Amino acid sequence: MKVDGHQIDLSKRDKMFFPDAGLSKGDLIDYYEKVADIMVPHMQHYGVSMERFPDGVQGDSFFNKDTPDYFPDWITRVAIEKREGGQFHAPVVDSAAALIYLANQAVITPHLYLARTDDLEHPDKLVFDLDPPSTGDPAAALRQASLRVRELMAEVDMQTWIQTSGANGFHLIVPLDRSADFEQVREFAKDCARVLVNRHPDDYTLEQRKDKRDGKIFLDMLRNAYGATSVAPYAVRAQPTASVATPIEWQELEDGAGPQSWTIETIPHRLAQKNDPWQGMMRHSYKLGSHEQKLRELLAAEGVDDD
Repeated sequence: MKVDGHQIDLSKRDKMFFPDAGLSKGDLIDYYEKVADIMVPHMQHYGVSMERFPDGVQGDSFFNKDTPDYFPDWITRVAIEKREGGQFHAPVVDSAAALIYLANQAVITPHLYLARTDDLEHPDKLVFDLDPPSTGDPAAALRQASLRVRELMAEVDMQTWIQTSGANGFHLIVPLDRSADFEQVREFAKDCARVLVNRHPDDYTLEQRKDKRDGKIFLDMLRNAYGATSVAPYAVRAQPTASVATPIEWQELEDGAGPQSWTIETIPHRLAQKNDPWQGMMRHSYKLGSHEQKLRELLAAEGVDDD
């Protein structure tokens, strides 16, 4: 297969990767080829952590942070320094060929680092990861939580974008102008989460341990850290249905969209019928420092104690 002038020798296309859905490795590769024009612009500025499944979703899996030596030279790499010392070289998906090559290497799910390759210390997005509660109606609770996060961010004059995780929850994104470092972004996200926990103590928690959450939704803002990743828009997840992390419109959430509402079989039709909801999102990037005072005023007004 020749893509972008690069020859990619596809292997084991018939191997069953999603047996419950009857989908093969070839179906995965074909999906990524179909969505490359939409997906690559979301990926081209970031290193990728590769979640690989050589025998499909029912086999063993592993994360590959470092680009293997056998990857071709035309795959772009970015050197990422480890906080504990040393470095690794993550691949960068800046072309359809790179995306298809990774799929052929059994990368079902690419995860993106939160800072661009030209400045790894300053993220260009703030991320809330909402995972379901263990009781009640998880999908309804997650939809309500997402709307409350959006309302809170609007109170500090920031617009929020949303995608289904393709797995268990939703990811909420606020684009940033890269003037703030990871510590500033994480503290801002934590204070936002503290407001929501204060307002709805029976619904939300900042407790990381699942056995201490008492059935509440964990408002995960811990992804806002150096070296952390978030699943790429339109990435396939290792779920039986081959569900996809899907950027959606808020009205779709209100109409009942769930974490696994779209799959590799339905996304191409979706993109043929409507524009990518995240198209142009980064043109709305915020300077975090301009919104910190609003958040401090909100914390004070609601009596949220200093943490």
